[in-house]
Amino acid sequence: MDHDALEEIKRLKYRYFRSLDLKDWDTFGDCLAEDVSAKYGTQAMGEPLHYDNRAAVVEFMSSNLGPGVVTMHVAQHPEITIHEEGDGDTASGSWGFEDTVIVPDFKVLIRGAGYYHDTYRRDVDGAWRIASTGYERIYEAMTSLDDTPSFKLIANRWDPELKH
Repeated sequence: MDHDALEEIKRLKYRYFRSLDLKDWDTFGDCLAEDVSAKYGTQAMGEPLHYDNRAAVVEFMSSNLGPGVVTMHVAQHPEITIHEEGDGDTASGSWGFEDTVIVPDFKVLIRGAGYYHDTYRRDVDGAWRIASTGYERIYEAMTSLDDTPSFKLIANRWDPELKH
């Protein structure tokens, strides 16, 4: 097994989540192959969403997860297989994840968990990128913050008044 490739792919997925949560759209986009196939969507968002290229995924994320939305994704339990056929430049993986989404303007908190299923490809520049991605939810729960009068957001990177 190519342990270097395995570690590069783990770092790729961690970078994907970090750049998503920090709204670093250039880095986020560079995690994706140009022709990425991405399937997203949650109960809170309604219908599943399917995209077939990097630009569309970045546009969707940057438009829907801008500064008015606070997110945190935590990935664990990677199960990655480097495919030995060809040059070993493709792989597949599964990741358990948990996510928290806070939307202060709508006074809503969403928590969820599930499993991502990805494929990866080493591009011509030598970098591993996500070739396809999607997830299956284990659960998703939404709480109105109006129902939780004690909830107070005391730090928020995206709110200049609460940024520390």
